[in-house]
Amino acid sequence: MITNPYAPPMVAVADIAPPEDVTGEPPFFAVSVVKLAVMCLCTFTLYEVYWFYKNWQRIADREQLTAWPLLRAIFAVLYCYPCFARMRDHEGASQLNSRLPALPLAIGFIVTTLTWRLPDPWSLISLSSLLFLLPVQHYANRLNAEARPSHDRNSRFGAWNWVAVIIGGGLALLVMAGIFLGPEA
Repeated sequence: MITNPYAPPMVAVADIAPPEDVTGEPPFFAVSVVKLAVMCLCTFTLYEVYWFYKNWQRIADREQLTAWPLLRAIFAVLYCYPCFARMRDHEGASQLNSRLPALPLAIGFIVTTLTWRLPDPWSLISLSSLLFLLPVQHYANRLNAEARPSHDRNSRFGAWNWVAVIIGGGLALLVMAGIFLGPEA
């Protein structure tokens, strides 16, 4: 019997994952930490609602939940801990060297988010709520890279991102100037 040495293998190789498992959607919303910070600041934390929405959408699709991602995003103060805990407890988290401290990050996010009701300039403390999302996103990016190595990292700013940065950034500068340089009332 003569075999062709250039023929493809006839038996499936079990130790190599099929391409659809490697190149599919990552388990959580992929965005670079820098882009998340810039977008949250320039949209006055409105991007946080989008961030929570996209993460809850991925969680609901994967776990087949009947949860409404939009409502969970709008009420992120109530649902941030369950979101962070699902990231911490994700099946791929055991392969990472560290564990996400979901409860302290959720408490920090809740406290800083609720400071928007303080008088000016103290209400600006609420913008620091994104500081508690940055480690969560870093952790999610590590989970995404482990689960789907070739996924889109979403680190580039698109046209709508630039519109938000230019308009929101300019508005943020005007707000800061009005708070700190405005006339004493």
